[in-house]
Amino acid sequence: MQKLMLLGDEAIALGAIDSGMSAIYAYPGTPSTEITEYVAHSREAKEKNILASWSTNEKTAMEAALGMSYAGKRTMVCMKHVGLNVAADPFINASITGANGGMIVVAADDPSMHSSQNEQDSRFYGKFAMIPVLEPTNQQECYDMVSYAFDLSEKYSIPVMMRITTRMAHSRAGVVRKPAREQNSIKLPVNLIQYVLLPGNARKQYKKLLGNQQSFFDESAASPFNKYFDGTDKSLGIITSGIAYNYLMENFQDNKLNFPVLKISQYPMPRPFVEKLISECKEILVLEEGYPMIEESLRGFLNNGIRIKGRMDGTLVFEGELNPTKVAAALGIPVPQIANIPEVVTNRPPALCSGCPHIDSYLALNQALDKYAKGLVFSDIGCYTIGALKPFESINSCVDMGASITMAKGAADAGLSPAVAVIGDGTFTHSGMTGLLDCVKHKSNVTVIILDNKTTAMTGGQPSHGDGHLFDIVKGLGVEEEHIRIFKPIRKNHDENYRIIEEELNYKGVSVIIPTRECIVETNKRMREKFK
Repeated sequence: MQKLMLLGDEAIALGAIDSGMSAIYAYPGTPSTEITEYVAHSREAKEKNILASWSTNEKTAMEAALGMSYAGKRTMVCMKHVGLNVAADPFINASITGANGGMIVVAADDPSMHSSQNEQDSRFYGKFAMIPVLEPTNQQECYDMVSYAFDLSEKYSIPVMMRITTRMAHSRAGVVRKPAREQNSIKLPVNLIQYVLLPGNARKQYKKLLGNQQSFFDESAASPFNKYFDGTDKSLGIITSGIAYNYLMENFQDNKLNFPVLKISQYPMPRPFVEKLISECKEILVLEEGYPMIEESLRGFLNNGIRIKGRMDGTLVFEGELNPTKVAAALGIPVPQIANIPEVVTNRPPALCSGCPHIDSYLALNQALDKYAKGLVFSDIGCYTIGALKPFESINSCVDMGASITMAKGAADAGLSPAVAVIGDGTFTHSGMTGLLDCVKHKSNVTVIILDNKTTAMTGGQPSHGDGHLFDIVKGLGVEEEHIRIFKPIRKNHDENYRIIEEELNYKGVSVIIPTRECIVETNKRMREKFK
């Protein structure tokens, strides 16, 4: 069979193509973006008419995937961990509606917050929804788990979650392909009110979900991805999951690992394996990337006096990613001393690209706000968040997608004036429009600046749903046309741009300013293509 060098994200995407998937839906978010991009750029996917769709946000992506599943087709929806917060409503309810065609929800977590606001662990969402969760330990498992997950989903008519982390998503290894299967034909649910969550029907569906729980435990105990490796030294038993298994084995490349090891890659936890390890070993070390979910479960249902070591007792540092060095320290293996970093090597903070349109937008905004007190600008998630750093220091918040406008509204409600929101064009259509509608409804005294760079830049240049439509959207939401201002953020227009912002800051109502210029990276790409 063909063997390819693939990122973990790419292995998941190829696994989906080969497993008869008909559509993938997503909102771009690192470290999940490359899954959908791989499908979108795949010649095979195009030949098979597999739809790769960037959605307005994670909630709409989840709901579109649920609709594809309703029609009997296999589908995947992808997002980063904080995106699952946006999709939480349909995600939790999908466990009760169930699935018709196979449905996989891929959540890509970001321990150490390489490009995220927090370190949350999506396994808890899977546990909350009471659905099976798969966590691959290498790129081959990323590929193999997809077909397994689709089969499991269709066997129990339930969505299945795949949880990966940054290092798994963005590291590369060899993957052997399997023969591809055909896509499902359209087939509606046998029970046509299965997806109608009126209380009477929802209670029946929930009872069905509860009735499957023992089967999910049985599937986990029999899973080819959960493995027990016996050992001769029973002084310590090790439970590990996901990429943490690789960090463990990296410490024993030249030495035999004599401790018993349980590798967990399918949840709920395989209770027979856990009980075997507990009964034979004096102490347990838990190595898991993310929150101490396995560790908490052991402490919860064991309560038999055995010592459990992990993040909760300080054996491993609670925050941040694991790595082989941290695992070695937890095992008592001598850790080589790392040489001091020379003083000439300094941290390089993130910066806006040279020529970025946001630079001129922030320069104009800073001058317009110069006569006011500091702390008046609420921002959002995107390249423009770098405006919090020197030399701009223009913004004062970044909480979640869309929060800039609603936080500005709340501050305006409290009497803060002027209250300014800075949001990108992609983020605005993702989850900023409803906040602006709130502002219009309540006649809030806010100035909203939609930085329109014609793309979803931070995640790699995916199409922006607002491109070419922002004025009409804002007008349609009820903002008075004379207070919808558009300008081009370039240095020669600075005085005029500064004046426009100043005028709208003085207006006591809802105003929207749309600085519009293409992202410099996308401009360079377009010019390279033009002159090839």
